[in-house]
Amino acid sequence: MAFLRWRIIGIVAAVVLAVVATVVFMLRQPAVVTTTFVSASPSPARSAPAPSVIPVPPAPADLPVLDYFKRPPKGFPADSEQESTAPITQALHPTGKLALYDAPGGKPLAYAAATISGVPLIMPIVGEKQGWRSVILPSVNRSVGWAPPTGWQAVELHDQLVVHLKTHQLVWLHDGERVHEWTAALGTSRTPTPRGRTFVLARTPSQGKVYAGVDVLALGAVPDHPEAVADGLAGAHTGIHAWYDPSVFGKNTSNGCIRVSKAAQQQLVGVPAGTEVLVIE
Repeated sequence: MAFLRWRIIGIVAAVVLAVVATVVFMLRQPAVVTTTFVSASPSPARSAPAPSVIPVPPAPADLPVLDYFKRPPKGFPADSEQESTAPITQALHPTGKLALYDAPGGKPLAYAAATISGVPLIMPIVGEKQGWRSVILPSVNRSVGWAPPTGWQAVELHDQLVVHLKTHQLVWLHDGERVHEWTAALGTSRTPTPRGRTFVLARTPSQGKVYAGVDVLALGAVPDHPEAVADGLAGAHTGIHAWYDPSVFGKNTSNGCIRVSKAAQQQLVGVPAGTEVLVIE
């Protein structure tokens, strides 16, 4: 089992810590009635032509590979439906070195490997056009890349985690049905919890009593304002994790992470990689 060192974002309680803990990844329509008129001499029926697949331009071998600690290169488009509440039901897992483009048949900008720093990479699919798939990217917020028709395996998704910033509620849905709901602590005005759609990268063991001894869900999202987070966390990712102090729930106290109770986190750690996490007002 591969391991990855990373840092989870969280404000360290003044009464407990003077430094921020480091966390280590462990991978693991109604029918429409119409009337048809037939002429006396009907012409042969013609089937609609199948949409053509957009060709795949070759990708240079020296493109950067998506990395946990580095932001993807600029040029990838924004997620056009970043606050859509429609559940994402499919993801893709690269079977090798998969080139990602700025548009179907467009410019290749980076590669996605089967793993990202040792973690199996499963990216939610949010769009489709003539065989190409649009996926949410890791290590950047509210951005997507376009994957060609081949070079990946489809992964079914059944869960969705929705975070409501105004009410501080975290709602877990499975196949569109509500499973649980908890009150969470979220980011401050200086270090807000990133809005939009991201996803679970992996489940990782926690280090430090502040995490209540429960594993963490590391997310693809990163700080919107890296210069404002605690020292040493500018390159870190956000996460969903337990918190030792229940007085923070319902408040804005973190560096961007989503803090929940120990009991809540013990259930959330069963959510698989690739699961959508939607942060909305």
